[in-house]
Amino acid sequence: MKHLLKLMDCTPEEILGILDLADRLKAERKAGIAHPLLAGKTLGMIFEKSSTRTRVSFETGMYQLGGHALFLSSRDLQIGRGEPVQDTARVLSRYLDGIMIRTFAQEEVEDLARYGSIPIINGLTDFCHPCQVLADLMTIREHKGKLAGLNMCYIGDGNNMANSLIVGGVKVGMKVSIACPEGYEPEVADWAKANGDFTIVRDPAEAVDGADAVYTDVWASMGQEGEAEKRMQAFKNYQVNEENMRFAKPDAMVLHCLPAHRGEEITEETFEKHAGEIFDQAENRLHVQKAILVKLMA
Repeated sequence: MKHLLKLMDCTPEEILGILDLADRLKAERKAGIAHPLLAGKTLGMIFEKSSTRTRVSFETGMYQLGGHALFLSSRDLQIGRGEPVQDTARVLSRYLDGIMIRTFAQEEVEDLARYGSIPIINGLTDFCHPCQVLADLMTIREHKGKLAGLNMCYIGDGNNMANSLIVGGVKVGMKVSIACPEGYEPEVADWAKANGDFTIVRDPAEAVDGADAVYTDVWASMGQEGEAEKRMQAFKNYQVNEENMRFAKPDAMVLHCLPAHRGEEITEETFEKHAGEIFDQAENRLHVQKAILVKLMA
């Protein structure tokens, strides 16, 4: 593994290898065992889309691994505007040991990897969010003891989160179902149908039926604020709530990548009932990203 650009590029063994290492690093951290595996290494963090969890977890992760994280905002770099991406990639490759980028176009991430000579990590694009889904899979495995054979359901917009969740779930042998309105289907639906046990339905109760893990995300992602009213109407029946959770297994988990809009994609009651799982999931961003950093940069 040279980069983490999208989960489609990863083998099941690579995904499980990251999760195993994340479990180990988490256990060491809890036991107070230092692991300066990236001492002397510098990670450049390019943010063209802002984020609380991505910045804090990568910066903290590099610190805990003995390295240094350098924050670069869209004001500091004008990729593709002031300087061609191929030149930026080659210049930064002379200074840094790795790059994490959170941006809009997946092509920008792929181009950094194509022209640069250091590992590139996709911190989020409009197409996918691989780091988040690796944390999700880690959390499900922590709570359920396995991944293969579990039923995972996603309710809501077929966005970047849905794309990565579907691919990740299929790769590790989960049965994945998604409920979304017409016109909001995930881009990876055809791939998922061809490569695993995947169904897409309109009725949330049908998707939730027998689920071990139920997942949701905001109805309007960053950059879609202008569509908020239209999306509110389209998704009003696609809420994770106690009514729908009746159809899931009694011990089903609820996951949310945060930030959550209580009363929209998830009710306050259901969120708080599963807050322990949701904040385990948020914490695991730190541990799984440390594992990614070690795999690519050590």
